[in-house]
Amino acid sequence: MTEASDTHADLVRADGRAPDELRTVAIERGWSAHAEGSALISFGNTKVLCTASFTNGVPRWMMGKGRGWVTAEYAMLPRATNTRNDRESVKGRIGGRTHEISRLIGRSLRAVVDTKGLGENTIQIDCDVLQADGGTRTAAITGAYVALADAIEWAREHKFIGQRATPLIDTVSAVSVGIVDGTPMLDLAYVEDVRAETDMNVVATGRGLFVEVQGTAEGAPFDRRELDSLLDLALTGTAELTEIQRAVLAAAQATA
Repeated sequence: MTEASDTHADLVRADGRAPDELRTVAIERGWSAHAEGSALISFGNTKVLCTASFTNGVPRWMMGKGRGWVTAEYAMLPRATNTRNDRESVKGRIGGRTHEISRLIGRSLRAVVDTKGLGENTIQIDCDVLQADGGTRTAAITGAYVALADAIEWAREHKFIGQRATPLIDTVSAVSVGIVDGTPMLDLAYVEDVRAETDMNVVATGRGLFVEVQGTAEGAPFDRRELDSLLDLALTGTAELTEIQRAVLAAAQATA
């Protein structure tokens, strides 16, 4: 528990959690019968289906370089929220938020991939939000890593990737943090997210290295002390998420 959370240790959030407590996180591997890797991840009531599709070969601009490619797309189902939203494909254009999150997921995954170890192969990650209650992008990144790991093992079993190759050099996960009513909080649900004075999404590797930090003062600016407390809180959360990811993947290996 961080120094900041010690100050508010007796505070209980709307869903009964402590300020430095994640929502209940569940990852169901192999949810899709067709994708080479898949995971249905839940951060509380936020649920995201992550699928990883493997293709032998790379985009034309990468051919002959001996490196692979990992990319991602993100989308929300029309009734993932309280009111129905039109599908962006029907609107005829992809929204800026969707583009931003898709690129974020791709960057986050590529940060822990050795593209030489992947060989000239492509893995396309699709993250579809089934139900949204805050933290959809962070849940997507965390679940996408599990789907990616399974797709890589599928490719190894089918001899597209060498038996001794190590395309994954670390794990990656993400979590939201924020200051709500003056209290730093971990893994914000929607009711907290909309009230946050400061809102931040943090992507980190299993070794505790930052991949991306997206922080915004929704009201008054935050100071360095508050920033440090939020980053410490986020790393506590991503460390827990890393253990959950590893446990899920280890269980898969044990039953293989």
